[in-house]
Amino acid sequence: MATRRARSIWSRRETQSRALLFAVGVITPAGILVVNASAFVMRNLAQFRLAIAACALISSLVLNGLTASWLLRLARRKALPLYVAHPDWAVILATVLVLATSIGAAIFTFIGMRDPNRLPDGLAVLTAFLALFVPLGLTYLSRILSGQPRPSPFDPPTN
Repeated sequence: MATRRARSIWSRRETQSRALLFAVGVITPAGILVVNASAFVMRNLAQFRLAIAACALISSLVLNGLTASWLLRLARRKALPLYVAHPDWAVILATVLVLATSIGAAIFTFIGMRDPNRLPDGLAVLTAFLALFVPLGLTYLSRILSGQPRPSPFDPPTN
């Protein structure tokens, strides 16, 4: 019995050490590729600025759109009086807010990437931080306030 347990522990340690070696083996070349790609982008920042701003626009549209969709479904499900009275206006307002914040994120990202010598730029970092954490935070807080168990911003909304 003791030898079986010892073999089990040895086997588990061997598996863990192999997993660690595999992780180190994969992370190191991946890190080298990321560093070289970053250096290439930095040297050619003027050419990449527009593409980075476009990616910021698309990302912000997706995250803000999902958050707005979740909040509108929550308002409909909870039958909030203002939403029930004006559902079309709520959708129009949500659409305008999503578009405005997404365009703002793209513009501020574009402005923040103007000089590679000033990177990391405070404006670009703040814009990225807000573009990421405001929609996720709103979704998370709305799920807590709505009384849903174990809220997660990655769960699909339920009707």
